[in-house]
Parts: sequence; structure tokens; C-alpha cells
Amino acid sequence: MLWLLFALGSAFFAGITAILAKIGIQNINSTLATAIRTIVVLIFSWLMVFVVGSQNEISRISGNTLLFLILSGLSTGASWLCYFKALKLGDVNKVAPIDKSSTVLTILLAFLFLGEPISIAQVAGVLGIGVGTLMMITKKETDGTKTQNKGWLLFATLSALFASLTSIFGKVGVQNVESNLGTAIRTVVVLVMAWLMVFITGEQKDIRHIDRKGWLFLFLSGLTTGLSWLCYYRALQDGPASVVVPVDKLSILVTIVFSGVVLKEKLSRKAAVGLLLILAGTGAMLPGSV
Repeated sequence: MLWLLFALGSAFFAGITAILAKIGIQNINSTLATAIRTIVVLIFSWLMVFVVGSQNEISRISGNTLLFLILSGLSTGASWLCYFKALKLGDVNKVAPIDKSSTVLTILLAFLFLGEPISIAQVAGVLGIGVGTLMMITKKETDGTKTQNKGWLLFATLSALFASLTSIFGKVGVQNVESNLGTAIRTVVVLVMAWLMVFITGEQKDIRHIDRKGWLFLFLSGLTTGLSWLCYYRALQDGPASVVVPVDKLSILVTIVFSGVVLKEKLSRKAAVGLLLILAGTGAMLPGSV
């Protein structure tokens, strides 16, 4: 059951990451911010590799394992780029529910490709998450930002899609490799992908405009992302993806609480009920599988 503790740790750090990143990208292009954050995650992840001494296992990684680690890294990079673009455009308490709804697709993909069974409790959980997510994002807009909200919704949805693929590829990729090493290899792929996007769009010139506050919060969000990743893929290595993923998605509670305290984002009564449904749906998935 140690993997469950790692999954909870992943949820906590992921929840904090969303808030730190939201503050860090306020005056920065989201793609550039993603690329900068990834440098921090890369340094942290490889530091952990050398701390546990798993660097010697690189030569023993099979081609199949490396392929799935690369695919996981590519899907992670795509998810990040979409997620932080969505955070740039929309409120955290709206973007987070969409991103966390990737649980639904992950469970389906885990059933189809990994052979993990789907229990009646998980079906009920999926319904709870789906209905709760809709309740959290369908608030009427009265401030004339309807067009903008369509933008964040698209990017948040794409983020959820790529996040679900990340979980499946990651589960396969870490089966035969030490989890810290697997995370570090994936981060290299994400870094290359993010900076490639930066140079394609010509956003590297905006680095000089980042102030101290921006650098600080980008660094902190990168650090918490690294901690979340290390916990998450350690949990995936020993636990079933259909349970680890829902537990990790409990980060939405951390995110919503901090978005209210730090960012002063208000949660409507309808959205609060939706949050409870998401939490209930997430909890419903655990008993039969754990």
C-alpha cells in the first residue's frame, strides 16, 4: 500500500503546481513558461536519479520500454502546453475540473489496452466525475468573456486527452525501469518538445521581459511538478493505473482551496456541488480496486 501514499503525495504537489503556475504565467507566454518550468523539472528528476543510483540502468533499458517512455513524454508535453495555455486564458477553478476529468478516459484506456477491470463502483465514479465537471464549468458568464472562455475550454479538453494518454504510456514505460529514471527520461522529451515550440513561435525573445516574481513562481511550480511526477510514477510502478490516476486527481481539491485563498477565485454553489460529485466519484473508484 506504499504506492497509495505516493499517489496522495502526487495529488498534493500537483494541486499546488496549478496555483504557482497561474501566478507565474500572468505576464509570460504560456509556451515559454512551460519550457522554462521544464528545465527545473529536468534538473530535479535527474538529481533524484543519481541520488538513488539508477543511472547505471540506462544501458539496460529495452527499445520497447524506451519507445513508451518517449510516447509518454510527448503526450505529457502536449498536455502541459495545452494546460498552461488554458490557465493563461481561464480561471483555475474552471480549468482544473476539465483537466482532472482525464480520469474517465484513462480508466477506459486502461481497460482496453492494459486489461485492468472496470468495477460497478468505478462506473458510478465515472458518472459522478462527468456530471460534477459539467456543473463546475457551465456557470453563466456575465462579464463579456464568452469568446475567451471557449478558448480555455478547448485547451483544457486537449490537456485532459493528452494527460490520459500519458498515464497509459507511462504505465507501460515504467514497468521495466526504475521509476525515477523513467521520469527523468520522459522529462528530456518534454524539454525538447517545449523548447522546440518556443523557437518555432519565436517566443524566446520574451525571456528578458520576465521579472523576479515570474522567475520565482515558475521555479516553484517546476519544483512541485517534479515532486508530483516522482510520486506519481513511483505509484504507477506498483499500483494499478485505474486506482492511481483517480487518487492523483484528488489534487483538484487542493487546487480549488488554494485558488480561493491565494487567487480569490469564487466558487458558486452549483460549482461546489459539482466539486463534491467529482470527489465522491473519485472515492467511489477506490474501494473495489484497493
